[in-house]
Amino acid sequence: MIERFEVGTRMSGIVKHNGVVYLCGHVGHGATVAEQTKDCLTQIEGALAQAGSSPEKILQAIIWLPDMEKYFEDMNSVWDSWVPDGHAPARACGEAKLASPDYLVEIIITAACD
Repeated sequence: MIERFEVGTRMSGIVKHNGVVYLCGHVGHGATVAEQTKDCLTQIEGALAQAGSSPEKILQAIIWLPDMEKYFEDMNSVWDSWVPDGHAPARACGEAKLASPDYLVEIIITAACD
């Protein structure tokens, strides 16, 4: 069975299928990439909880930054302090033009769920 949460015309915020949770891309608010990353991760925690999962169950993270050289270190400082010890997911981070020039990070998560 497929369950969808926060369903819209274009996309769902969360999709669950066969014990796996797929989150849409999350962007955060704030003036810096660190602030936006913290906000993004707070949103992700909420979405995972809504779907019956948690940061300890993240399988994969895909992170997009508009400028790797400029933002990679600051984003990683927030990410590294957030990831639960011993539960680091498979992860990729790349550079891409995001939907708005105000966005400095976008994170896409796939996780196991109960």
